[in-house]
Amino acid sequence: MKHEQLTGKIIEIFYEVYNELGHGFLESVYENSMRLALTEAGLFVSPKKPLDVWFRGVVVGVFVPDVIIEDSVILEIKAARAIDPAHEAQLLNYLRATEIEVGLLLNFGPKPEFKRMVFDNERKRAKKAVELRPGNEMI
Repeated sequence: MKHEQLTGKIIEIFYEVYNELGHGFLESVYENSMRLALTEAGLFVSPKKPLDVWFRGVVVGVFVPDVIIEDSVILEIKAARAIDPAHEAQLLNYLRATEIEVGLLLNFGPKPEFKRMVFDNERKRAKKAVELRPGNEMI
């Protein structure tokens, strides 16, 4: 699995944070706690920064992921009753829009849960090649 050791460490820290805080806080509390715990564990946590969303060679929007670790894993943090398909779609779209291939959806709900998602760059490159094929130019 891509970034298996890194995602394993992140999941371990997720459970540490959950066990210490429990559920019921706002997502921002969990995000800040995860940032602190990940940094204390010696991992590089990127500062919040907007990332461009590209479509046919044009920036069509921006998004700010909750947390990016080691420039390799996007974390999407939720404090919901359960992981929802809309949460999964949000993370998948973030992975599609960047060069980052691995994401973790962490839910600090009544029961801690996570989902690991991968969208590899080979699929992204293949999609771009189709979009850039002659006859697919922007008008």
